[in-house]
Amino acid sequence: MKKEETFDFHIKSCWHSISRMYNQQAAKEEITASMGYVLINIHSKEGTPATKIAPMLGLEPRSLTRVLKAMEEKRLVERKPDPGDRRSVRIFLTEEGKLKKTKAIETVMDFNLSVKEALTEEEALSFFTIFQKINEVILQNQKPEI
Repeated sequence: MKKEETFDFHIKSCWHSISRMYNQQAAKEEITASMGYVLINIHSKEGTPATKIAPMLGLEPRSLTRVLKAMEEKRLVERKPDPGDRRSVRIFLTEEGKLKKTKAIETVMDFNLSVKEALTEEEALSFFTIFQKINEVILQNQKPEI
């Protein structure tokens, strides 16, 4: 079987193209795509517990720690003790972080609108159905950890 005949080749290839596109847009804002994803997932008013961000994005905690450190250095976020649980830390957006979050959301929305305009309603529905089925296959094929 040729790699072009496999599903994972096309998924990975497409994801790399999306990632490059998002990184190019993020670079214009002097951030990375990872930073953009983090910004999008931080609640603008209440902040977000640091422990909740990595799972939402599928990041390893170490990777998130590096991204958050870089974001703090750029003054996009700040850490504050969680008022409900002093052992926990919440991540809050700074004013600059809120501006960058808005740009990140616009970038994602623009891309999704472009894709939506390129597809028929039936193609879009098929896309979501297919990816849902792929995720089901992945879940069925995962072996429980011992």
